[in-house]
Amino acid sequence: MKKIFYLITALVLTIEVQSQTAQDYSNSGLAKAKNQDYKGAMADFTMAIKINPKFAEAYNRRGVVKQNLHDHQGAITDFNKAIEIDSKYVKAYNNRGLSKKELFDYKGAIDDYTKSILVNPKDAEVYFNRGTVISKLQDYRGAIDDFTKSILINPQNARAYYNRGTLKSENLHDYQGAIKDFSKAIEINPKFEEAYFNRGTLKAEHLHDYQGAINDLTKAIEINSKDAVAYYNRGKSKVALGQKANGCLDFNKARELGDNKADEAIKYYCK
Repeated sequence: MKKIFYLITALVLTIEVQSQTAQDYSNSGLAKAKNQDYKGAMADFTMAIKINPKFAEAYNRRGVVKQNLHDHQGAITDFNKAIEIDSKYVKAYNNRGLSKKELFDYKGAIDDYTKSILVNPKDAEVYFNRGTVISKLQDYRGAIDDFTKSILINPQNARAYYNRGTLKSENLHDYQGAIKDFSKAIEINPKFEEAYFNRGTLKAEHLHDYQGAINDLTKAIEINSKDAVAYYNRGKSKVALGQKANGCLDFNKARELGDNKADEAIKYYCK
């Protein structure tokens, strides 16, 4: 009787497994991945692929899980398979580009983003991703063009404005243009610490708008009270306005937080 019971149980389990479709396993895997159960997600996506070896979505999703596990070479293998099945699978091109970027294959990443754009020229995220990689190859104008295209499609992407502003300031010395981009990023995201920091630093160093710089750096410090450089830069602006005592308080706070440059400022201004 025991043997018969085990056989029946095994048969029921087999029927239950077979009744699950590839899409069911893929959906289950996606839910597990969202809950960071990557081991369970991998098992589900693999089962989906076993049921349907031509299931491009399951390969793509399993590749994303591998990305989260920092297995970028394994992820690329899955994205390759997804693209082999569906040559117009833009998500797989974009995801493969992300893994190539992590492996420092910048030209390969750009090639994937470009292929994705050829299929869907209205994807703001892909232009943003391509611009990020192009900037690593020091094609700053090309990167700015991509961030601009991303913004035209999605005007609410604060990071695209921020990245474009950073390139304008650091590489093209277009400080007014950079400040406009940082201002737009802040308008979209009022908690964007780096945008306040960069805008404040530019105001001080290139426009000599020290009060404007103090206002921005104060906002950056309110968002992140551990930013030593923000204290240091604010201290310099206060000193420039003749507020030496307050400036020295900022230099001391910057030194407390580990900014070694503050030592020289304290020796010079805070006697």
